[in-house]
Amino acid sequence: MFFAEEEVQVQSPVSETCFTPEELEELLSFIESDQPVSPNSGSEGSSRALYSVDERKQRRMISNRESAKRSRCRKKMYLENLTDEVNQLNIENQQLRNGLSLLVNHCHVVWRENEQLRSESVALWAKLLDLYWTLAAM
Repeated sequence: MFFAEEEVQVQSPVSETCFTPEELEELLSFIESDQPVSPNSGSEGSSRALYSVDERKQRRMISNRESAKRSRCRKKMYLENLTDEVNQLNIENQQLRNGLSLLVNHCHVVWRENEQLRSESVALWAKLLDLYWTLAAM
């Protein structure tokens, strides 16, 4: 037939079936093989391609363990990333607090200088006023 000349790619949604990609590959290779299937060898032929219930349970258990391991690994990485981010934000927070403390101290120094200059200004205005009164009295 014309199917033998063309290679047909079958893409099946593996996640929607109960078969792993390896099991699907084995089934496809069995279907594509030239072995004739007799009516009384149905269970024998399919038992070669399909796994027993115990084997499927064992494979599923292994798959679940690997999935749980990947999940724990993702969770661990996520937690490590969050911890790193918390540490980085704590460092940044401390730097901002230090900067704020420096600015507040500088503000206090400038405020004291400003108060000193105001008091000197008041004293100079008083002297100037005395000089005007003295000049006016002459």
